[in-house]
Amino acid sequence: MTLTAPAKPYAPPRPPAVRRAWHKVSPYACIAPFFTLFAAFGLFPLLYTAFVSLYRVELQTPGEMEWRGLGNYTALLGDEFFWTSLRNTFTIGVLSTVPQLVMALGLAHLLNYRLRGRTFLRTVMLLPYATSVAAATLVFAQLFGRDFGLVNYVLGLVGISPVDWQTGTLASQIAVSTIVIWRWTGYNALIYLAGMQSIPDELYEAAEMDGASRWRQFFHVTLPGLRPTIVFTVIVSTIGATQLFGEPLLFEGSVSGGISHQYQTLGLYMYEQGWGFFHLGRAAAIAWVMFLLILVLVGVNALVTRRRSRKEAGR
Repeated sequence: MTLTAPAKPYAPPRPPAVRRAWHKVSPYACIAPFFTLFAAFGLFPLLYTAFVSLYRVELQTPGEMEWRGLGNYTALLGDEFFWTSLRNTFTIGVLSTVPQLVMALGLAHLLNYRLRGRTFLRTVMLLPYATSVAAATLVFAQLFGRDFGLVNYVLGLVGISPVDWQTGTLASQIAVSTIVIWRWTGYNALIYLAGMQSIPDELYEAAEMDGASRWRQFFHVTLPGLRPTIVFTVIVSTIGATQLFGEPLLFEGSVSGGISHQYQTLGLYMYEQGWGFFHLGRAAAIAWVMFLLILVLVGVNALVTRRRSRKEAGR
């Protein structure tokens, strides 16, 4: 009897070394274009701006740089217009962000119900966002005109004297905030609507069986379910308010933000220093102050949200 050796298990042929190497490198090759563009147009300008902020650089002679260290930053602290623009940025940010998000939340709650023409209404909500900033601001500048503006005409019908929307401090800030509210309310409303539609229907059914009214369902089911979405919109709106530029610039067509800088934001102040007074080094310092301010505001918001979540989890 002849004994045969057991058959060896089948082993597929190994791919060539070049193919194995390509399989390891290909994921990095796919994401390399993004990181290349980010390094060229994101990281490098950020670092170069920090470098320029330490020098005295004029727009007429950008090649001549004089070391100043933190001199540009200390000069900002002694400039009253810097503090004015910082205060205006905070005031306009509050006047535009808080009403905007409250209105967006209410509109999203209405659109979440089964209404006729819901698709049309949702499309209309995005029209202000799709409108050009320049076109919208120019229209609102006419509406808020002192002598022939529609807003003052309506106020006159109820016995209120005309308001100088471009000269008064609070009036001009309210006018600029109105433009921001008009442009971004619909956008945030659609974000809230998407968040509401992700909340399970079983929660509403259980609340309705317990006898909860629609208002109670909104406060005890909708708002807790929307908390991550609300945090996201607050952070994005805070960043947008800190970088506000187009609306105050085109409202009167002046980089100074009015006669007494009454609505000049940090964005306008940076533009005025860099392209009005030709101080590129100081403009770079303002840009980094804005960047650090955004980091602080976002960090404080994240800290408050985390503490609140821990408190509710411990109940």
